Amino acid sequence: MPKVLISDSLSSQAVDIFRARGVEVDVKTGLKPDEIKAIIGDYDGLAIRSSTKVTADLLAAATNLKVIGRAGIGVDNVDVPAATARGVVVMNTPFGNSITTAEHALALMMALARQIPEANASTHAGKWEKSKFMGVELAGKTLGIVGCGNIGGIVADRARGLKMKVIAHDPYLSPERADDLGVERVDLDTLYARADFITLHVPATEHTRGMINAGNLAKMKRGVRLINCARGALVVDADLKAALRPGQVAAAALDVFAVEPAKDSALFGMPQVVATPHLGASTVEAQEKVALQVAEQMADFLTTGAVVNALNMPSVSAEEMPKLKPYMGLARQIGRFMGQIVESALKSVTIEFEGQAAQLNAKPITALVLEGLLSPQLASINMVNAPTVAKERGIEVSEVKRERSGALQTQVRLTVVTEARSRTIAGTLFNGDQPRIVEITEIPMDARLGPNMLLVSNHDRPGLIGGLGTILGNAGINIATFNLGRNRPGGDSIALLEVDEAPSEPVLEQISLLPNVVRVKALNF
Repeated sequence: MPKVLISDSLSSQAVDIFRARGVEVDVKTGLKPDEIKAIIGDYDGLAIRSSTKVTADLLAAATNLKVIGRAGIGVDNVDVPAATARGVVVMNTPFGNSITTAEHALALMMALARQIPEANASTHAGKWEKSKFMGVELAGKTLGIVGCGNIGGIVADRARGLKMKVIAHDPYLSPERADDLGVERVDLDTLYARADFITLHVPATEHTRGMINAGNLAKMKRGVRLINCARGALVVDADLKAALRPGQVAAAALDVFAVEPAKDSALFGMPQVVATPHLGASTVEAQEKVALQVAEQMADFLTTGAVVNALNMPSVSAEEMPKLKPYMGLARQIGRFMGQIVESALKSVTIEFEGQAAQLNAKPITALVLEGLLSPQLASINMVNAPTVAKERGIEVSEVKRERSGALQTQVRLTVVTEARSRTIAGTLFNGDQPRIVEITEIPMDARLGPNMLLVSNHDRPGLIGGLGTILGNAGINIATFNLGRNRPGGDSIALLEVDEAPSEPVLEQISLLPNVVRVKALNF
């Protein structure tokens, strides 16, 4: 039974979901890093929010860990590259917090427009300073949205309901999506120049960190109001403070900070700044949603292999899995077959999907081919880290889809180019779920792979079968299946045998000395 550790506070219903789906679960919150490290090796899954820091050091101790589930969208507290290198799937719940975060951004925008926090404090103090708090209307103002994905799209929809003019900058926003949202696509400088309010909804990346800096603040319309419910690292606090003093920026509302918990900030104490302690996802509804989602996703992965909302591998839904599963076995077989016969450095890998295979989600199949291909040479390779390892080693990987090629209804073909030569292996499924090898480097074949296989390349001349049988018989090795293929009479030929036990090196040496044998190789699957 898979076992999951919940190390941050989650809804009790998440525990119920794990157990109902056959996953053992322990809830141990508030542990120190060394305490988690001491026990993490016992678990297949780790469910977290933002408190637990999943570092490379922690992952090194997580010898059985297969999946990390983050209840929420941000994974700043997870070393995703280190998890990927160790073959651990990292999942988040990108949609559970969306409405709540969008609503918080709008609430902050309204708070800025009407100076609500200051007016509230003044009124509680008995001052009744009505004339001091002159606000601005939202209707008719231009809202600039930086990052118009899921959360930004919700903000745009709500803002249009407030009769605001909405402009957006997002390199991935298509014209069709912009039309659906009723927003105008603009470049960043245009957004800065035109927007009365600017709200940020982008992740912290090398391109976005520090984007709200002195240079860009100077490009903004004088009197702009800024809202950040995304990531604190987007804003250079000292530059924003300098822009607030002369009124270049009229006011700012911040829910996130570069260092959290934020105990100190250059912006604290400024009357133009509204600050909240990362409340974007803090509603009862959102907390319940993300807890249930992460439990469902992790349980499905650990019990069925379904992958949803993963950050470091292709997603595979529970509905796709039954169709993909036979091909996953085939992919591992042809990859591992090739990985055992190549003898020089890999340069490129091409996976061709033909017929019914062309209709599949190709990414997980490709990942499994790469896993099989690299596993004979490298330890700790799986479908999570295999694509990354291939990229790090400079191996070019490509996918090709064809509706139909040849007589077979479905086929997956792997072509590998090494420093020495090119090789090809193709496989298909018989009766929908039985993997078969149907081609080895342009030689037709029909072979089912067993645990121990013997591959013999030879010139097509009489006598091979007798010689092989004699040597294996003398060694007490039983032949389970015997498959032959050739490109033409008298040309190149291949014998692929399933044997009950792996031949020893002396036996392989005897076979290699048979007349017309070019190469002999023991394979295991």
